[in-house]
Amino acid sequence: MNRMTSRRLAVVVLAAGKGTRMKSTTPKVLHTIAGRSLIGHVLHVTRELQPEHTLLVVRHERDLVAAAAEDLVPGLVIVDQDEVPGTGRAVELALAAIPAFEGDVVVLSGDVPLLDAATIGTLLEAHRGEEFAASILTARLADPSGYGRVLRAADGVGVERIVEQADANDDESAVDEVNSGTYVFRADALRGAIARVGTANAQGEKYLTDVIGILRGDGVRVLAHEHRDTSVLLGVNDRSQLAEAERIMNARIIRAHQLAGVTVRDPATTWIDVEVAIGAETEILPGTQLRGATTIGAGAVIGPDTTITDTEIGDGARVSRTDATLAVIGEGATVGPFAYLRPGTVLGARGKIGTYVEVKNSVIGEGAKVPHLSYIGDAEVGEGTNLGAGAITANYDGRHKHRTTIGARVHTGVHNAFVAPVQVGDDATIGAGAVVRRDVPPGALAITAASQKNIEGWVPPYLREPDEA
Repeated sequence: MNRMTSRRLAVVVLAAGKGTRMKSTTPKVLHTIAGRSLIGHVLHVTRELQPEHTLLVVRHERDLVAAAAEDLVPGLVIVDQDEVPGTGRAVELALAAIPAFEGDVVVLSGDVPLLDAATIGTLLEAHRGEEFAASILTARLADPSGYGRVLRAADGVGVERIVEQADANDDESAVDEVNSGTYVFRADALRGAIARVGTANAQGEKYLTDVIGILRGDGVRVLAHEHRDTSVLLGVNDRSQLAEAERIMNARIIRAHQLAGVTVRDPATTWIDVEVAIGAETEILPGTQLRGATTIGAGAVIGPDTTITDTEIGDGARVSRTDATLAVIGEGATVGPFAYLRPGTVLGARGKIGTYVEVKNSVIGEGAKVPHLSYIGDAEVGEGTNLGAGAITANYDGRHKHRTTIGARVHTGVHNAFVAPVQVGDDATIGAGAVVRRDVPPGALAITAASQKNIEGWVPPYLREPDEA
């Protein structure tokens, strides 16, 4: 197969670093932005490239990083970096894991979450368009501190070499074009050069960037492909950079939803994870966070000041000042303000969960209403039922949880408690203040109120005259 027309591709992702600047017990690449780990973002892009091989180089917290990655990319090859430090050694070990591979090798950093498949595709296209042994994605930065400098060849297109900042002299440090850490190598050229990389540098590491100088010494061409949007090249090394990467990612996500027909009233106070799906004509009000695998239908209104996590919301629903996790909110339903939907909550179409209501592991039927100041846990509420203010399902006996079943079209008074396990039949009515300890038949009225007794002329002890005490 002609190497210039070959579409064979391998991707090597570097994730062996300790990430000490994060000051965290969590491996750097497992920190998250927009609901996905840093390594998750990189591996998502890798899947889009559809490579023949995907290899992940690990070392620090090896088992944690490997397990997270293998969940995302079945068939991923895990490569363990040895005692020899440096990105050059990491790539050398990855190549050894695919000794017969001939094609192009893309090298990505596991802590660069904003890089997208389109940018890598453009780099690949430029790399394959001419006789380049290697291609580097570069950018020009106003402050290039911390990055390796790209020293271009005389033709202004190719690269002469890359100098790490620790090894750069004053003239080299003044160069504003930097190495992004994203590369494409022809596999045969990379294999031949990387074995000759040494550790004679300020860090005592085997630099991958030294491959460029070796290839140039061999008389082959290396492309510097400058990318104008420097944000996609942002690496994450500390918490400040983590926050900046998430801000950029969030702005991208919001813009994509806006262009798809979603109204986001205040992007500055709205946070949407990358997996969230939102239907057209839905309106997101200020202070809203949409997290995890949340899905929202068309024509809904969400917010303000609302946090929704892993929750399904139907068309036309309205959710205001609410915290919901692992819940289902039906079409045309209303929730809030100040509602708390815990896992297992299912609200039927056109149902209502109102102000200061907490619901957990319960099904509220179609058109049913829990309007005010209530706790509904481990319960089933039938369609069309209306629970009065202060309804409580007492689901815990001190050792075990029990369920309450309330039928359809039931009407309860205020301050009712249902001591589970208990069942209330369809069309029943519960009197105000009743504590329901036994099943209520369909169509029955349940009351437990005692007769009212008035004591006239009574004065509280603290208001009595001393001689009356």
